[in-house]
Amino acid sequence: MLIQLLRSYLKPYMREVAIVGVLVLVQTIANLYLPNLNADIINNGIAKGDVPYIWRTGAVMLAITLGLGVVAIGGIYWASLTSQGVGRDLRATVFGRVQDFSAREMNRFGTPSLITRNTNDVQQIQLFLQIALTMMVMAPIMAVGGIIMALREDVQLSALLVIVVPVLAGIVTFMFVKAVPLFRSMQGKIDKINQVLREQIMGVRVIRAFIRADLEKRRFEEANYDLTTTALRVNRIFVFAFPAVLLVMNLTTVAILWFGGHLVDSGQMPIGNMTAFLQYIMQILMSLMMAIALVILVPRAEASAARLQEVVTTRPTIEEPARPVEPAQGTGVVEFRDVTFGYPGGEKPVLENIAFELKPGETTAIIGGTGSGKTTLLNLIPRFFDVTTGAVLVDGVDVRDQRLERLWSRMGIVPQRAYLFSGTVASNLRFGKEDATDEELWHALEVAQARDFVEAMQGGLDAPIDQGGTNVSGGQRQRLAIARALVKRPQVYLFDDCFSALDAGTDARLRAALRADTRAATVVIVAQRVSTIMHADRIIVLDEGKVVGIGKHDELMKTCEPYREIVDSQLGEAAVA
Repeated sequence: MLIQLLRSYLKPYMREVAIVGVLVLVQTIANLYLPNLNADIINNGIAKGDVPYIWRTGAVMLAITLGLGVVAIGGIYWASLTSQGVGRDLRATVFGRVQDFSAREMNRFGTPSLITRNTNDVQQIQLFLQIALTMMVMAPIMAVGGIIMALREDVQLSALLVIVVPVLAGIVTFMFVKAVPLFRSMQGKIDKINQVLREQIMGVRVIRAFIRADLEKRRFEEANYDLTTTALRVNRIFVFAFPAVLLVMNLTTVAILWFGGHLVDSGQMPIGNMTAFLQYIMQILMSLMMAIALVILVPRAEASAARLQEVVTTRPTIEEPARPVEPAQGTGVVEFRDVTFGYPGGEKPVLENIAFELKPGETTAIIGGTGSGKTTLLNLIPRFFDVTTGAVLVDGVDVRDQRLERLWSRMGIVPQRAYLFSGTVASNLRFGKEDATDEELWHALEVAQARDFVEAMQGGLDAPIDQGGTNVSGGQRQRLAIARALVKRPQVYLFDDCFSALDAGTDARLRAALRADTRAATVVIVAQRVSTIMHADRIIVLDEGKVVGIGKHDELMKTCEPYREIVDSQLGEAAVA
């Protein structure tokens, strides 16, 4: 999976990869040449007392070393450029794909996991690529070159490699086999701890109100302990591996000095050659150490690549049509044609046989008991979900046949839970219309009954808004969300129970101003309070996913028993009578 991911995302950076390869090759060849020069200094300079030769050869070694520094810096620079570029592209791809996800995919992955994948998992790929572009090229060249140069110095001593290399290869293989599953498990446990932490931060008031702080603390400790335990298991593998590698290296050094000393003593090998041989063996072992360093990174990078590929290759259930149909004109008419909808895995449909038409200039209210499908019905209009059977038409064309951006551009949506973005009041209001003037913003605020408190805020339209709108009250947040939809001036307004946070007086004034300001648009209001929708042009009553009544308030009071029960429960028997 890692190779497949890198093959896709390294294509735009092949020039940079080639530059890194050339620089690392030059660096490795120079490193292999230095021990040979050192042997010449010992054999031809020190042993013979030829000081000028020592100076000349030493100057060459110094020049090569300085050149190596320049080449190493260049290699790291281009490797960093490549790894950071791939990381940027990966984050952009994951972000773009998540933007296309429907609610179904969002629920499948979960917010904490998606955040971890786009941060921690991408960082693991970047780190691996940074190291791999330098060490992965250097290690095999240095290993093979070191073996060749060691054989060139002395064939008898090179027999030690027959024992040393397989032992180190076995250690590397052991680490890889044991570490991959653990690293994959660690990424999942990081998701879990992020989820617990996010829930505790967002639900801190509820936790305190229900005196659940101790329980939540234990819950976090369990997730933290689980992650720590897995991390310790990984570290125990490396605690064994690194001392084992160092032990092999030190024993190899001792063996070289022992057998090499006998060869030097017998005159079969010059002292300079033995020194060079020792350096080449160390270079071979260092290349294997580099391989071990990569082994440390590969399992986690492999696990991260699999998680990123899972996101990137997931096809959203809501996709752009292959051949989009452009409506002849933007009428604002919304039609439900015998619509049935059920969530995947649900026992029965949430909505059944829904059929009605929403027209411009009319305010249509949707009311019903909890779980009757009001919000689900509203979400079918902007195609947040696709119907199971039937069709939803906007401007006379099935929403599944329209470009999503075109469809969404016709609608102003105010969700049940208003969300504001970090920035200012103005930046939030201009979310749907970037070129809106200040006059348009103030007008929308006036209609949404938000002008007074915005004027009272320091900075007015430029007053800061925290992420999520946490520095304003729930009612103020809701009114700003309504104003944001009004600034857009869409043809279809969808209000999903967004008046519930308002007091009765503000609710009445807002609806009166809203009616005057949206008289040419199609307005749909989902509400729980009867007082909010009593004066709507038409009221649709849902009961267990079915339409049980359509009409004005007075008509439904006479013909629709479920509606009468809702009115009775909220306004009392006097209103029913």
